[in-house]
Amino acid sequence: MQRAKKYTLEQVAALLPWPDDLANKYSRGKLTLIAGCADYPGAACLAAVASQRMGAGYTEVACSPESVAAVRAASPSLVVRAWDELAAYAQLDPDERGSIAGSPAAVQAAPASSDGRAGVYRACRSGRPVHAAPRPKALGPVAPRHPLAFLVGSGFDAADPLSAQLTCTVLEGAAAAVLVDGGGLDALTSPEGRLLLRRRFIDGLPTVITPHAGEAARLAAPLALPTDDPAQLALLLSQAYGVTAMVKGPVTYISDGETIVRMSDGTSALAKAGTGDVLAGMAAALLAQGLTPVDACVLASALHARAARAAAKRLTSICVTAEDVVAAIPEAIASLS
Repeated sequence: MQRAKKYTLEQVAALLPWPDDLANKYSRGKLTLIAGCADYPGAACLAAVASQRMGAGYTEVACSPESVAAVRAASPSLVVRAWDELAAYAQLDPDERGSIAGSPAAVQAAPASSDGRAGVYRACRSGRPVHAAPRPKALGPVAPRHPLAFLVGSGFDAADPLSAQLTCTVLEGAAAAVLVDGGGLDALTSPEGRLLLRRRFIDGLPTVITPHAGEAARLAAPLALPTDDPAQLALLLSQAYGVTAMVKGPVTYISDGETIVRMSDGTSALAKAGTGDVLAGMAAALLAQGLTPVDACVLASALHARAARAAAKRLTSICVTAEDVVAAIPEAIASLS
């Protein structure tokens, strides 16, 4: 079995993405989250606010129409819209918006185009399933002028077909790093999901998956991958799906298909609902700031654990919630720096 490596504290600290003196909100990285179904708006809230604390310069959220108010209330600095507008508002960089061509009204009125954006928008508005209409070929610029990343799946209901449709839409349309979490992971085992992952791998577009043990086992099952060793499982999932895999647990393992990194700083304070969404938001924010997938996962995992320990020191490991972990991210960063 391949031996897992560990980062030293100095190596982890060196990954912190300190902003340049001349940085602006766009140069610091834009993160788009497609997250938060009607039943689980909290997952989108946690991931989005965690991404802001982790340094993303501009975080926008596309969530279910029923979740918009709750996600907006989580932070006034978030840009939040319903995901039925995804094809319309994700066409342009945020600093390019405002032109009539990119507005939802213009897309709704436009004739069906070859790339299907108008068709998707009208299909969503009419309540038809997204798979019944052409999906947008691009979620944002093909050659982004600013750092960019996507997170999809936090707060998705894996049993809802819309979750798979949205996940595949992002995998197909995002010309940037994509992190797949939560209910979006099940879509990767479908023939379409695996094909899209293969295309992204061939095109050199990084994809990160963040399954816990149960989700990792479901990803392994269609390929008959052994699941008894989480370190080996991270390696095999990475190789089989063409992704960087972070298999979460008391000890977390990260692999890009060549190396395995062991992160052993976990704490029982993280055994609470929502902490996985926090980790996903942190890792995705680091991808948006230009870190490599492995480095983003390593730094996010380390800071996630340190934030939980800092919160537990004040509140005890019994009382820590996912919100407390988000609040302690600055303390975790300061402890490294």
